[in-house]
This record gives sequence, C-alpha cells and structure tokens, in this order.
Amino acid sequence: MSSPEFSVPPAGVLISDGGLATELEARGHDLSDDLWSARLLAEAPEEIVAVHEAFFRAGAHIATTASYQASFEGFAAQGIDRVEAERLLHRSVELAKSARAAASAPAWVAASVGPYGAMLAHGEEYVGRYGLSVPELAAWHRPRLEVLMAADPDVLALETIPDSDEAEALAGLVGEQDIPAWLSYTIAGDRTRAGQPLEDAFAVAADVPQIVAIGVNCCAPADVLGAVATARRVTGKPVIVYPNSGEVWDGANRVWVGTPGMDTGLAVEWVAAGARIVGGCCRVRPDDIAAMAAATAEWYGRPLGPITEGGEQALPDDGVEGLP
Repeated sequence: MSSPEFSVPPAGVLISDGGLATELEARGHDLSDDLWSARLLAEAPEEIVAVHEAFFRAGAHIATTASYQASFEGFAAQGIDRVEAERLLHRSVELAKSARAAASAPAWVAASVGPYGAMLAHGEEYVGRYGLSVPELAAWHRPRLEVLMAADPDVLALETIPDSDEAEALAGLVGEQDIPAWLSYTIAGDRTRAGQPLEDAFAVAADVPQIVAIGVNCCAPADVLGAVATARRVTGKPVIVYPNSGEVWDGANRVWVGTPGMDTGLAVEWVAAGARIVGGCCRVRPDDIAAMAAATAEWYGRPLGPITEGGEQALPDDGVEGLP
C-alpha cells in the first residue's frame, strides 16, 4: 500500500518501532560482530523483513532500516567491496518497504543513519568526541547518506547522535536535500553523551527546515521527560523519543546489564508533555510497542484511528483536541 508523504501530525501521535537487533537476536541470530544487524542484509534479509512486519503488526507507523551500523569501512573490514556495500545499504530500505507492503496499512520507512561511532563498533557512539572536525564528519557521512537517499526512504533517521558537532555535520548535509529527517541524540541526564547541554545540542537543528522532528533515543527512560520539554522550548519542533528498555549496555563486554522489560506506561507521560512520535530502541520488543500504542490510545480516551492515505489520523471524540 502506498503511504502519504511523511509528516508529523499536529495532533495525535505516531508510533515508531523498537529494537530491530533485539528482535533478530531473539530469533536466534548472533549479532556480536562489528556489522551488528547489518550483517543480515546479506545473510538473512527475510528475517529483517519479518521483524519489520512484527513491529507493524504491533501498531508501529514507522520502520527504521537495518542500516544503523552499516558503513563502507565496516563492510570493507568484512571483505565486502564498495559496490556490494551500496547494494546492501539500498537493500535495507527496500526490505522495510517490502514489510510495509505486507502490513497493508499506510506507514513510513525511516532510513537509519547512525553516528560515526557506530562504525567503530565498540560503543563509541555512547562517548562521542572522536577527534574529527565538523567538515571531516560531514565528509564521512555524505557518501552513505547519498546511497540511502537514492533508495527513496520516506524520512531519514539521524539517530543515536552523541555529540552536537556530529549533529551539526548531519544538519548541514540534510539541509542541502529535499527529504525530511529527524535528529535524535543519545543522552545521559540533561546532556549529550559528549557532555554538551541539551539546550545547545537541540539548537543545532532549530533553523533547519528539513529536520521535521527532534529528540532523543538510545537512552534511559528516566531521561526522556526532561528532554521533551527542552526540545520543545528550544526548537518549537515536534519531538520524537524512543529510549531503551532501561537496561544498560556494557560496551567493553558487549552485553546488556539489568532487568529486561520496559514501563510502556511512561509513553503517556511523554505524549502528555508534547512528544509526537514515541517508540523504543534497544531491548524494546513488539509486545512493548503494542503496549505503548495501547497506553497512548487510552490516554486519549479511546483508540486512535489509523493513519489514512492523506496522512491524517482519526482522533478521539471525547473532547481532547490534541496534545499540548
């Protein structure tokens, strides 16, 4: 089914997907090498489609592609040449589109654009400060961004960005294009992982019209509420949030530490505070997304209607006119 052009509804909420890699691991795939879920673009593309479909069935409106950790350098380290790497990046978008068609509902494909640190593959995206200048970061991101855009996704997900310098590089690149994007930082408390205040980090995108939503992902759920308020105040843009389940990633040992499971009722607080797109990141599974969608709908008083071909979402008739 075709989908309307991506936009964030002025009232209502869009549900994003959860942890693609988490679900692939739950299906028995070992993702411990440096390519992470991108390895399955070549080895098991049908499994990626199946996971996208599972999130759509759970109520997600957005599928995020398996390109987060995909880079020319990362593929080359695994013996994959540039031509094949371009094909696999393109495939990441096509697989999500295939799942959308199978879901038989208007929805969107977000091409995941992970940070430079994801290519380093040792948890560097949770640190930032790579020693590269803004122009150097832009030069690194540009070729991959161009390949992903050529695959015609609905929106670019500039996600898990740890550093406002890298955000500045990406904002400059998408500012040259005619495609919507969202920008989301990975944070610790009220700062980026690199230590910059969120006020300064969000301001990077305030005047970039191609960035249609801004927010946070791959962070602790407890850090989300404050970020929503800051993002709205600084930019006036719609806010997107999709944190981890609450477990903590041990980058040195490449394992998650803590109790699994997400308090999906927190989504109600984020929506009430003004978030327009909510979802999950690492360790968030389809059942969590379904619960999040249900909790959000209950806050409105009754289930929200589906997204129509025209991009509208039916709202409850209980007197709630939309979010603050």
